[in-house]
Amino acid sequence: MQTITLAGGCFWCTEAIFKRLKGVKSVVSGYAGGDVENPTYQAVSSGTTGHAEAIQIKFDPKIIPLEKILDIFWHLINPTSLNKQGADIGTQYRSVIFYQNNDQKKIAEASRKKIEQSGLYTDPIVTKIEQFKNFYPAESYHQNYYERNYSQSYCQLIISPKIEKLIKQFGESVKN
Repeated sequence: MQTITLAGGCFWCTEAIFKRLKGVKSVVSGYAGGDVENPTYQAVSSGTTGHAEAIQIKFDPKIIPLEKILDIFWHLINPTSLNKQGADIGTQYRSVIFYQNNDQKKIAEASRKKIEQSGLYTDPIVTKIEQFKNFYPAESYHQNYYERNYSQSYCQLIISPKIEKLIKQFGESVKN
């Protein structure tokens, strides 16, 4: 098993996407990359903790390699948007790949280069690749948010279309 921590805007969205992938054993929503220990959602939302909303993914690289996880990440967030994803604005919504070791760093850098050369995005990629330093699980009401709040408008208007895009573009990697 390996672990990777990704920040790509609202963790409700990224959690709902990545937990659907074959080979992913767990996805936890939380806060990463900041200087405050055990931050709360309220503190992170203020933009003063240095943390980003993030997810920590435990996965089996024999089933889904990190390269595939990152390919999906690049396609399902906007990596050209600085400190913003959709209507969510602030440093807590920045996009970051937090690598755990040098192998992950090399894979992340290669995946970034590949997406830059693909022509998919015309604006520069602003997603950071940073060494992992911390991760704090978010409060329980943030975990499995989409499944527990499926009928809410945010889930239907924002998260459901991302899941549909995942299935359309990466259906072979999605659990049945």
